[in-house]
Amino acid sequence: MRNLQEGRHGLGRHVFHGRRGELYQAYHAGMEDQLGALGLVLNCITLWNTLYLDHALETLRGQGYPVLDADAARLSAYQHKHINVHGHYTFALPELDGARRPLRDPDAVEE
Repeated sequence: MRNLQEGRHGLGRHVFHGRRGELYQAYHAGMEDQLGALGLVLNCITLWNTLYLDHALETLRGQGYPVLDADAARLSAYQHKHINVHGHYTFALPELDGARRPLRDPDAVEE
């Protein structure tokens, strides 16, 4: 349980880094708004990661890769290396053939 909380706090720090993790609203309701928005973003990232982790595991198992349940149980939905928190954002949904973006080839060499 401790690792789950540490993972969520680490994700929160990663997302909230733009203001160096400081709340800048001078009134209590403004702080609650900022923290509520941060909680919503963390929940969205967690859901996104969970859906794609599940899809990746299903795909790997379907292709015959040995995925142990003990290893899958240790995966965390709080990973954030792939999340860009710098720059501008667009929320227009891309046209996808299926319900998800394609996964990377597990045999490809990482750059």
